[in-house]
Amino acid sequence: MKHVKMFLAALNIAAICVAIAGSAGAQAQGNSAEARALAHLKRNGANAIASEGDTFVARGAAIIDADDTEHVRLDREYKGLRVIGGDVVVHSHPTRGLRGVTQTMKGKHRLDTTAGVDESMAITVAETAFAGTRDGNAKSQLVVYARVAQPVLAYEVLISGIQSNQTPSNMHIIVDANTALVLDKWDDVMTTASIGTGNSLLASRVAIGTDSQTTGGFAMRDTTRGSHYTTNLKNRTNGTGTIFTDADNTWGNFLTSDVATIGVDAHWGQLVTWDFYKNVLGRNGIANDGRGAYSRVHYGRNYVNAFWSDACFCMSYGDGDGVTYYPLVALDVAGHEMSHGVTAATAKLVYSGESGGLNEANSDIFGAMVEYYANNSGNTPNYLIGERIYIANKGVTTPTKALRYMFKPSIDGASPDCYASNLGTLDVHYSSGVANHFFYLLAEGAVSPPGFNLTAAQLVCNGNTALSAIGRDAAAKIWYRALSVYMTSNTNYTGARTATLNAASDLFGAASPTHAAVAAAWSAVSVN
Repeated sequence: MKHVKMFLAALNIAAICVAIAGSAGAQAQGNSAEARALAHLKRNGANAIASEGDTFVARGAAIIDADDTEHVRLDREYKGLRVIGGDVVVHSHPTRGLRGVTQTMKGKHRLDTTAGVDESMAITVAETAFAGTRDGNAKSQLVVYARVAQPVLAYEVLISGIQSNQTPSNMHIIVDANTALVLDKWDDVMTTASIGTGNSLLASRVAIGTDSQTTGGFAMRDTTRGSHYTTNLKNRTNGTGTIFTDADNTWGNFLTSDVATIGVDAHWGQLVTWDFYKNVLGRNGIANDGRGAYSRVHYGRNYVNAFWSDACFCMSYGDGDGVTYYPLVALDVAGHEMSHGVTAATAKLVYSGESGGLNEANSDIFGAMVEYYANNSGNTPNYLIGERIYIANKGVTTPTKALRYMFKPSIDGASPDCYASNLGTLDVHYSSGVANHFFYLLAEGAVSPPGFNLTAAQLVCNGNTALSAIGRDAAAKIWYRALSVYMTSNTNYTGARTATLNAASDLFGAASPTHAAVAAAWSAVSVN
């Protein structure tokens, strides 16, 4: 296996821009990966479908492979306007030159940047489309919306508030700047699923990281993992909450009668997710900056959901309804939600259309992998998502009731097993099923999991039941490299196939059985 190392290239300037196709722009200075990437774009703008007026700004740290191949993410602007869906990844080598550019733009653009619709009208249209209670004035800015075949001038309107089901919302609504039509919308608050379900309390005894206080006692803060901590929101829907404290460093009582019990599950979920990303994938925290997030429990009243928010860099967990659902602190849910933060820090897959389905699938995939990493006797790992939130599953070793089923998504009654051209029109929690299905077949093959009686033919879409399983570890590393190196904000299923094949080639070789297995698994879910 080839080993991949992370490298933070030193920059002497805060932002580096390069002009493409003759327009004026700042020149990158220094011998850095970012400077080389920008120079490649200037010489080879066609590879990025660059138009006159486009500029590129490096975002985040470069990823440097063991052979010194560099992967640099850049955001695109057009005449000073952000281009949504225009981000690129430049792949190159210091001595061997440009390897390629990953991007999703369909063609060059030349837009009039004067809006035909004024800002106030765009905000009014967006506010009408916002289903919730606003908590302040909407903000808007002109952008180029390039998640479609022909980019258009648009307003991106950001509205913050709270939905009727108590979930907070930071909604992006894209309004055409000439027709006032709503083109797209997505929320920065990414929930497990808005289907009235929740996640179970983990009743096993676990070790959690805490922090002794100068005033005596302990705080639920893990100083060894980015100082992440857990708070009690006391059934509110705003604020940071109060950090859990305890006199003897023994927390909870296995029951919801002790408010700290749920805090233990959330805190443990942060711990295991941190360790999985660091020890398996080499990532130092959600944003890869060594900084820990925090978790809020007892969010809202009878709130049957959990969510990650980039705005607070935090997790929030509802208490469930106590009848059908436990509090939503199951381990795979914790891993799922915090993986939304990883997506936001890497590919930024937009939370709508096919990219939104891939965003959700990424969280399901790594939620399941976090569960397998923990291998906890009280929470048997599997490819079901959220199965332990159901009170009816308490004490059941092999549950069959779950939110989603990665090995055969259609069991939930809404998610398709196989790709079709209308996939992007589905709710992202359902369009994610095809990628979940791919990952299961890649890792495990066409094999029915425990508790289910499915034939191999029922697990594939193309009749090919002779799939080569590569195992969870290899599959997870391929998916993570695809996400962190090759996917961009507008990657669709075809792009995901290409990204994972590139990742498999990097890690195992283009002529390897593993590379062939990735191709076969995608074909088995009709992504060809």
